[in-house]
Amino acid sequence: MGIFFFVGIRQVLLFLTPNPAGALNKWHQHNHDLPARVIVYRDGLGDGQLKTLIEYEVPQLLGSVTEASSNASPKLSVIVVRKKCMPRFLTENGRTLKNPPLGTVVDLEATRPEWYDFYLISQAARQGTVNPTHYNVVYDDNGLKPDHMQRLTFKLCHLYYNWPGLISVPAPCQYARKLTFLVAQSVHKEPSLELASSLFYL
Repeated sequence: MGIFFFVGIRQVLLFLTPNPAGALNKWHQHNHDLPARVIVYRDGLGDGQLKTLIEYEVPQLLGSVTEASSNASPKLSVIVVRKKCMPRFLTENGRTLKNPPLGTVVDLEATRPEWYDFYLISQAARQGTVNPTHYNVVYDDNGLKPDHMQRLTFKLCHLYYNWPGLISVPAPCQYARKLTFLVAQSVHKEPSLELASSLFYL
């Protein structure tokens, strides 16, 4: 499996690790309890890889969550993030068309009826039409309402420390991209575990 960021609901504390159980153990060290809910944003998948994610990665995540907890397991949600998608959305302003306002969510008409998915516009475009980001909730044990899931996702787009405004994907995805680029281009090995809870790669 790849690199995972965990977002705990009780406090927003992000852990970057290739070992989900290790992230939960680290959470427990800091908070003396496990989070009630765990939300995983999974980036870099195409439609053809969703079946593999559901059949292999989700059971591994569930196993890690169960392994880390001695009594009640945290509830888990897994959301696939796709930055590159074809649809474009516009709003009508008199006789002209313009980009929708930040925070616009499209979860009807353009989405697939068999999926729990939505499009979110979380960044402004200086020129042309803005690219929406597509989110597909492939596993949801939390039972969050779609409005709550969409609001949480939008708020996470505000939390990237390298940029004062909004970004196009939730901060955990952007952190994972930065780290994988750094490791692939420069480090060429797994970073030290002592750095796992810091944003050293920014």
